[in-house]
Amino acid sequence: MGAPALVFVLAGAFVGVVAPASPASAAVPGLMRISATSTLTSNNFQSVTAVCPVGKVLLSGGYEIVGASGEVTVDDFRPNGGPTTAPTAVTVGAYEVDEYPDAWMVQAFAVCADPVAGLVRVATSSTYDSFDVHEVTASCPTGKVLTGSGFELQEAIGNAVVDDVRPNGTSVTAPTRVDVQAYEADPFTGPWSLTAYAICANPLPGLVQATVTSTVSSDDYRTVAGVCPIGKVLVGGGFELRNAFGSVVMDDFTPNGGPATGPTVVIVGAYEEDPLGTDWYLRSHAICATM
Repeated sequence: MGAPALVFVLAGAFVGVVAPASPASAAVPGLMRISATSTLTSNNFQSVTAVCPVGKVLLSGGYEIVGASGEVTVDDFRPNGGPTTAPTAVTVGAYEVDEYPDAWMVQAFAVCADPVAGLVRVATSSTYDSFDVHEVTASCPTGKVLTGSGFELQEAIGNAVVDDVRPNGTSVTAPTRVDVQAYEADPFTGPWSLTAYAICANPLPGLVQATVTSTVSSDDYRTVAGVCPIGKVLVGGGFELRNAFGSVVMDDFTPNGGPATGPTVVIVGAYEEDPLGTDWYLRSHAICATM
C-alpha cells in the first residue's frame, strides 16, 4: 500500500495540505467518491468493481493496491458503458508480477455524479503482437471533452506494466483524449495487446488539467498529488512514469473525497518492481471543473 501523502510537491516545491472539497457543485451536481475492496488473500489475481449509486453516472475511476509494495500490477482498469451508453461502474483487476507469498488486496474508486449530458465511453485497442511496448490513444468524439479514462491489458497476465495514462489537457484547455502506454515488466514471448478507454461528456464549465511532477531520484517509492485549482473539483485524472521502462508499477491512483464529499485531489504512488538503479519520476494529472 502506498505511503500516506499529506504534503504535495510541485516541481520540487512545497505546496501544502489540501482542504476537503465541498459536496455538490453547480457544474457537476452530486459529485462524490465511493470505493469497493476485494478480499485480502495471496491469490495471484484479484478483482473488484466499484458501482455508482442508482441514478448516478461514472465520471472517472481510481485504484489502490494494498499490501503488495510493487509486486502487483494493475491489468484491468475498465469503466463499463459504451459509445452510446453512460458508464456507471469501474472494475479493477491486478496480477502478481512475480510469485508473491503475502496477502494483498485491490481497492477500486468510482467518481460519480448526477447524470452529465452526453456521457459515453470510447474504447481503442492496439495491435495484438509480442512487441515489448504497446501504445494506444482513445479520443473523444468531436465536441466532447475527457472526464476520465481507463485501460485493459489482454493476455499479458502480469507480464506488462501500464506506464502512462496521459490526458492531453493543459492548465487552460480541456483534455479531449488519453494516451496509454504499457511495457513488458519481464521478457515475455507471447502476444498481447492494450486497450485505452476514454470517458467523454459534453463540455463542462471551466474544465482544465493540473499537472504536478514528483522529485527525481532512484528511491524505491515515489508519490505525488495532482491538486485542482481553488474553486474547482476533481472529475478525473491520469498519471505518467518517466525513465521507468517497465521496472516501476503504479501502486496508487487515488482520488480523495468520499460518499458525501466531492474530490479535489488525485494521489499517485509507484514502487520499483525490481531494483532499477537509475533516477525516475512520476506525474499526477488532475482533470478539474468549476464548482
